[in-house]
Parts: sequence; structure tokens; C-alpha cells
Amino acid sequence: MAYENILWSVEEGIGILTFNRPKVLNALSKRTFAECWQVLDEVERDPENVRALVLTGTGEKAFVAGADIAEMAAMTSLAARRFAESAHSLLERFERLPIVTIAAVNGFALGGGCEIAMGCDLVYASENARFGQPEVNLGLVPGFGGSQRLTRRVGIMRAKEMVLTGDHYDARQAKDMGLVLDVLPLPELLPHVKKVARKIASKSPVAVAQAKRIIEAGANVDLTSANELERQAFAGLFATDDAREGMQAFVEKRPAQWKGA
Repeated sequence: MAYENILWSVEEGIGILTFNRPKVLNALSKRTFAECWQVLDEVERDPENVRALVLTGTGEKAFVAGADIAEMAAMTSLAARRFAESAHSLLERFERLPIVTIAAVNGFALGGGCEIAMGCDLVYASENARFGQPEVNLGLVPGFGGSQRLTRRVGIMRAKEMVLTGDHYDARQAKDMGLVLDVLPLPELLPHVKKVARKIASKSPVAVAQAKRIIEAGANVDLTSANELERQAFAGLFATDDAREGMQAFVEKRPAQWKGA
């Protein structure tokens, strides 16, 4: 399927979703969200073909520089609510995917771009990347989950600083505050992210899905409840073909042949 605002390809089981509006620094629009939704439909229809998902941006300037301000400026309050709801639904869907999602932030990740990155499981950045939630400069607040995911990533005081000042933060600062795992030269970013994606994709699909689920869910409940989620997942996996194969392969000193079941 051809898309207007994104590029989509699959390389050796790794899906590459590239935001592709370089004239506006890959700004997010209603159409962009709709096309991303279609990509996720495709991913979920063919889980054996796409075992990890990488998000990045076209060019060397921007991952996603934010939402499309020209489009937003014409919105009513009701339209803005629906726009925010579509973004929230998309990011929640990324989080619910049974496969790993990795952001390769190759430039500006501001506003909606920062929020898209935070909706991914792992985030890596190029040295020229810039992060921020500058909505206050427009008389707005983050609308795609930024105020809440940011608080959970960097702590309440740093989140307040970022949102209230609207400042930009370079890649090293983002790494220091926990927004980014590693910072790499731009030419090395995507190859590194693909390598990480391939490594995770080589593991048991059911184990990866359960690990992602319990970490995500456990982060939002008390420790006792979170540990119960882990116990349930641990025990449940013993009923799967993958767990039996993984343990047998270890005993027999051979590579495991995962069935994803």
C-alpha cells in the first residue's frame, strides 16, 4: 500500500515506519495518524512477517518536529479533542503491540515528536537530536500524553521544567534525564537500532510479548500487584511451545526454533 505521509518497509522481519513530510520537518497531521493506524493493522495481520517495529524520520533534521500547527490553527475545541484522542489511541496501540517498538530519533523530536518517541519501548538518538515539549509557547499544553509519559520517564520536577519553560534539550541531556538510552553519530543510528531490533526479534515472540506487557502494566500499579503479574506470566509461559523448546534447546546446547505459540 502506498502512503502519502509515511514510508513503510519490512527488512528481514523488521518493520521500518518513516515519517515522511520533510518540507514541514515531518510534522504530524490527521492523515499521518490515519496512515500509521493502517500500518499497525498490517503489522497485526501478519505477526510472523514483522517481529519488531522501528520508527524514524526522513532526512537529517527531524524525527518529528511536532504537530502540524497550520492544521491545528483552524481547529475548534471539539476538533482538537478528536485530534488528541486519535494521537492517544495510536500511542496506546504502540504500547499494546506484542512486538518491540524502537524510536530512532534522527533530529528534532518536539511536542508530538517527543510524545511519539515516548510511546515506544526503546529510544535511541543521533547526536543532532533535540527533545522538548514546547506547547506552552503556543498557548497550549501537551496533547498526546506528553505531560504524563514525560513525568513517568524523567520525574515530576524535570517534567514540569520541560513543559513550563518549553525549552529544547540536546541528545546528551535527554540521555542524562532518562529519555534516551544511547546517543550515536547520525550515520550509525539506524544501523544500531536495526541491530537491536533484530536481536529482540530473534527471541521467543510469546516471551517478548509477555515481558513487554508485564513491565508496562507493572509500572502503573503497586509492587505487590506488579509481582503478581510477573508470577502469572512466568507460570503461564510454561504451557507454551516456545518455553518447552527454549529450555530443551538449552539442555541440548542448540539454537531454539521458536514457534511463537
